[in-house]
Amino acid sequence: MSLVQVTDLTVEFGDLRAVDGLTFELERGAALALVGESGSGKSTVASALLGLHRGTGAGVGGSIEVAGTDVQRASDEELRRLRGAKAAMVFQDPLSSLDPYYAIGDQIAEVHRVHTGGSRRAARARAVEVLDRVGIPDAARRSRYRPHEFSGGMRQRALIAMALACEPQLLIADEPTTALDVTVQAQILDLLHTLREETGMGLLLVTHDVGVAAESVDEVLVMRHGRMVEQGPVTTVLGTPAQPYTRELLSAVPRIGAVRTPSGATDEVVLEAAGLRRAFGRGKRAFTAVDDVSLTVRRGETLGVVGESGSGKTTLGRMLVGLLEPTAGEVRYCGHPRIGVDPAVQMVFQDPVSSLNPRRSVGESIADPLRARGERDERRIRGRVTELMERVGLDGAHYHRYPHEFSGGQRQRVGIARALAADPRVIVCDEPVSALDVTTQAQVVALLGELQRELGLALVFVAHDLAVVRQVSDRIAVMRGGRIVETGPADEVYDRPGDPYTRQLLAAVPTLDPEAAARRRTDRRKLALT
Repeated sequence: MSLVQVTDLTVEFGDLRAVDGLTFELERGAALALVGESGSGKSTVASALLGLHRGTGAGVGGSIEVAGTDVQRASDEELRRLRGAKAAMVFQDPLSSLDPYYAIGDQIAEVHRVHTGGSRRAARARAVEVLDRVGIPDAARRSRYRPHEFSGGMRQRALIAMALACEPQLLIADEPTTALDVTVQAQILDLLHTLREETGMGLLLVTHDVGVAAESVDEVLVMRHGRMVEQGPVTTVLGTPAQPYTRELLSAVPRIGAVRTPSGATDEVVLEAAGLRRAFGRGKRAFTAVDDVSLTVRRGETLGVVGESGSGKTTLGRMLVGLLEPTAGEVRYCGHPRIGVDPAVQMVFQDPVSSLNPRRSVGESIADPLRARGERDERRIRGRVTELMERVGLDGAHYHRYPHEFSGGQRQRVGIARALAADPRVIVCDEPVSALDVTTQAQVVALLGELQRELGLALVFVAHDLAVVRQVSDRIAVMRGGRIVETGPADEVYDRPGDPYTRQLLAAVPTLDPEAAARRRTDRRKLALT
């Protein structure tokens, strides 16, 4: 009997059919990836397996059986027993899944007590046990930490520990590595693989990252517009895809070995950092996020800045645009020390949702830099904003729409249009495509390249995705612990890395070859044991 049996599943939200006639199975101990673009319905399927649409007004049809439970016919009490005890889910954003006021260990212990009825002492011991199992060092002490005291990777491990608390037969992981840097991503994927080997649990992985699927599963199910496009063994689907859409999806995946055509940069230095240092806090709590960083950015070129979370990339980017003042050192624009924010240096942020005011139309947000420069003619403002929206591939008639009415990729285009409104010469892009699916990511990257060529822009591209960075960059700066450990032309840094840390980063980049992924996983395991 299959661990998961889904037959002719449909999920409707009003007039929108998010999932349309989906059928698949997952055997015990096996791993299946649901792969597709944003809006393909894959997360909707994952939620349906645990009956999470019940009571939301969604219409769910078809048959769903998970670990012997008929999800459609189960009572509320039977669903509660299913969730956590037989099947558990790990969500994309651990911060929104964890209570900020309670210690991590207490939250895991509560899950164990609810489903097993055990004592507080037993639940507490189990919490420490599973935290240790997922690789949290000094688990007993750190179980008393609150979520904000954990790094992003450790919070994701804590969520996996919570899911393991009751030894589920099925683990559903919904985009579990999207916001993580490549080395932490590799650790989480290795962890999931090891847990499958040791516990025999099944894994349903939801991801828009085809490389993550190649690293993690036995079978792949490709979705589009709520329907199955293609399904089969991961080596077959990724190696010899049968459907045009699957081939299109794979062609959009950035390759670490791709060589970029030079952007035609000039020798004119438009932005320069000299001995930048930025410290936070005082006394014993002082922390140096950026330490003695110097770099130059030339007109028309793209400088890629890569490194793990906490390496100082974002802090550096914010100092370059004037959002943070350096503790020491200075930023020069066109040879002159820059004081405060200069309209000539703009920023595109990682999360357009938090950088756009939800109560103001996107047109008004794009118009802000124009008004800040003293423009008062509303007709000219409206015309310029419409022009900018159409320039980045948006409909100028949508001036009065609000951010929530746009997709993630469209919101990022709004952010780019807003940056262009100031007529900048330099744009600092802070993780501009990290949360986007591969096809949308490719579109945004292509747009930035097109704008760079047409306007002669210099770009600073800050990201943890090394494949994307190689695709867009002329030169690379690798950061670790607040310092630049290696810098040089992109081809040289990627093909002949001089620093061991750069080699470590490159070795963690996902590959589309499942066999190569298995060999690398074995190598990482051996290295961890030495």
